[in-house]
Amino acid sequence: MAKTILITGATDGIGFETAKLLVTEGHHILLHGRSDKKLAKTKAELLKLDTNAQVETYKADLSLVSDVETLAKEISANHQKLDVLINNAGVYSIADPITEEGLDARFAVNTIAPYLLTKRLLPLMNAEGRVVNLSSAAQAPVDLHALAGRVRLNDGLAYAQSKLALTMWNNNLAKTIGSQGPVVVAVNPASMLGSKMVKEAYGVSGGDLRIGADILVRAALSDEFANASGKYFDNDSGRFASPHADALNDEKCAEVTHAIERVLK
Repeated sequence: MAKTILITGATDGIGFETAKLLVTEGHHILLHGRSDKKLAKTKAELLKLDTNAQVETYKADLSLVSDVETLAKEISANHQKLDVLINNAGVYSIADPITEEGLDARFAVNTIAPYLLTKRLLPLMNAEGRVVNLSSAAQAPVDLHALAGRVRLNDGLAYAQSKLALTMWNNNLAKTIGSQGPVVVAVNPASMLGSKMVKEAYGVSGGDLRIGADILVRAALSDEFANASGKYFDNDSGRFASPHADALNDEKCAEVTHAIERVLK
């Protein structure tokens, strides 16, 4: 059965590769990106794979809370049901990481935006749905002041903290909604894949993006992930594994979630 699937950051990298795989399987794809030009190009590329494909495009800057709110409202206005949300969009290095709303863009895009988007779209999702959050092997203890934009971190530390923070709210949300809501799972798609972010951050070409796309499709659709809510899948080892110890601490996960909520007030 065809599913309606939203992919953030879908105009290049793992997001685009994932969209290609899902389109060829006949699913209705909602593409998110920051550029109208890139979104149009991505949609055209997908329609080359299947001229009858259902593809919609949505533009938003996920570093801005206001844009995330607008994106959620647009999707809710156009759809009564969403089967899968893949929070793929992410950033590593930005010349000026402080957004016009006073947040660190690494936390804004990698942690806060997917949390807010998920919360706003949960009413469209049922217990058979999936929320797939892109985590990372890079995880570091979260400075709540940095998450709130009050402390400036270097690129590597901000990225690692933002990805652990995402994994922590993933686990807290899964525990909160239980079996009444969709599966909420964190996935490390594999380290050093050949995305634009990896090339910019490390100056290497990286591995085959399809490795990451394949695991995201499995997380979104396969029975393997049907009972994976609150778990972390490490595609470097090819199995469910333990994330950073802080993500296994319910109290710390709640603290990070509450810190995100305070930012959004």
